[in-house]
Amino acid sequence: MGVQTKHFLNSPGSLVLESLEGLCAVNPQLSLDSANKVVHLTEQDKSKVALICGGGSGHEPSHAGFVGQGMLTAAVCGNVFASPGPNQVRRGIELTDNDKGTLIIVKNYTGDVLNFGLAKEQYAAQHATKAEHVKFLVVGDDVAVGKTQGSIVGRRGLAGTVLVYKIAGALAREGASLDKVYEVAEFVANNIATVGVGLEHCHVPGTASGEGHLKNTEIEIGMGIHNEPGAQRVSPVPSLHELVAQLLDLLLSTTDSERSFLPVNGQDDEVVLLVNNLGGLSELELGGIVREVEKSLGGRSIRVQRVLAGTFMTSLNMPGFSLTLLLLPKNSSKEYSADVILRLLDASTSAPGWKWHSASPPSTLTATQQAKPAPPLKAGQSTTLRVADPKALTAVIERVCAALNQNEAEITRMDTIAGDGDCGLTLQNGANGVLQQLRDGNVSGNDVVGSLIVMSEVAAEKMGGTSGALFSIFFSALAQGLTTAASGSGTATAQHWAQALSLALQKLYTYTRARPPSRTLVDPLAAFVTALEGDASDVGSAVQKAAQAAEHTRDVEARAGRSAYVEGNLLKRERVPDPGAWGIKVILEAVAST
Repeated sequence: MGVQTKHFLNSPGSLVLESLEGLCAVNPQLSLDSANKVVHLTEQDKSKVALICGGGSGHEPSHAGFVGQGMLTAAVCGNVFASPGPNQVRRGIELTDNDKGTLIIVKNYTGDVLNFGLAKEQYAAQHATKAEHVKFLVVGDDVAVGKTQGSIVGRRGLAGTVLVYKIAGALAREGASLDKVYEVAEFVANNIATVGVGLEHCHVPGTASGEGHLKNTEIEIGMGIHNEPGAQRVSPVPSLHELVAQLLDLLLSTTDSERSFLPVNGQDDEVVLLVNNLGGLSELELGGIVREVEKSLGGRSIRVQRVLAGTFMTSLNMPGFSLTLLLLPKNSSKEYSADVILRLLDASTSAPGWKWHSASPPSTLTATQQAKPAPPLKAGQSTTLRVADPKALTAVIERVCAALNQNEAEITRMDTIAGDGDCGLTLQNGANGVLQQLRDGNVSGNDVVGSLIVMSEVAAEKMGGTSGALFSIFFSALAQGLTTAASGSGTATAQHWAQALSLALQKLYTYTRARPPSRTLVDPLAAFVTALEGDASDVGSAVQKAAQAAEHTRDVEARAGRSAYVEGNLLKRERVPDPGAWGIKVILEAVAST
């Protein structure tokens, strides 16, 4: 799949500084040392331990977004994916100088460790009396790299680092000593594990556009947050259920000597779960991931005490996510018991990047009790209306549904240009819903009116949106029209159908302003109905007129529907037909071919 290579910026070189200036505009409590790219609290409480973090930019809201009361005191920012220099870091230490001491927290990347460490040592050399007032903590929580491979460099620092920031920052705000803040931060760092997965790599602004790293059928597990390759590629793309099982195996394994990082025992384990958006994931997918992980952990007898979900540490625009587990302490006699850790995690903060979370465990997911669906509505008549050949009608319905499935991709392609990109899928959902009702015996040629009402319900429930509403109204109106046209008759004739279609179109007109030519599904539908009004027996000719109307939408100015919001020159240039109109064409041509 392709990498998103377009960005909104003035220039790649100015992006980081301009972003930090924007952050300070959002939160007036922050100040910016522009020359050194240091974001810090404007009014620092000098009687409290200061926390400094930082690293390359491109991981927003990490790191500067976590500067705030109750979290970090300052963040030192490098260029995208590049560590800041020691002079920048030393300036950060100087800006946050205080009476209680300073804790520097960095992710385990060579550049960060070296440059922040060098700055610490330079500061200590210049301020000998304060040498012991600055402590240094390196966080490595990645489980993708095995212990043997990472025996020298250690684990990479990933999203779990933000939990260290939050818990240590809250403790510092309470007035704890530097030693105590360091001790608790170290405990958290030693009991977190993270693994990431991506659909594709990200693109660094200012670099050349390249081809995608992964095939459309591949995902990568264990990707780093600087575009480093993952530990393994998986193809085909597994279901979310299967993927989460794989990721949790990596996080929780006690039998794999290479990745047994968390001392879980499977009996009384309690964890904090962090589901992190790596930058390009939709909120819709993120919610599904949270549900799947929380459910899977429950199946492993691991109690989730807190769930955090959102964008915490990104890799620019990477379409992926990471899972972090913080194993809570089991020994409640320690000063940093599970209750203490959770209290610090739940403490308020003014850091703009910190996401809201509930200060309580997730509720148990239970299936919503639903009443049994009402049986298909029946027409108010003594004799059920049928067609002359029920098997032929079944064949027509199956043919129409098959045609919509076959044309889904093309209709969707059209809608990505002329609409919102879902028309093909919407029609496919409706077709598959009707097929299921056909298999269940709720749609048949022996009860045409009842079947149309069922199809109306399918359109409303399975299709949804504007298209679903239009189809649902039309099917309901068609059922009413047949009931009226065929009153007193047991079998629907071609003339009955023509009269009913005409009534249904008029009913549809009461709910939409679209009239032909309008570049909507109304164009071919009206052409078909009008032709049948002239000769109810000549279905083939009516379908031809409908097809011509659908083709003509290529050159019709959009006056209704979603295309009305699309830039007109784009439609003229692409000459793409209206997707909804094309869907009607597909349906009617399938009818005529059966």
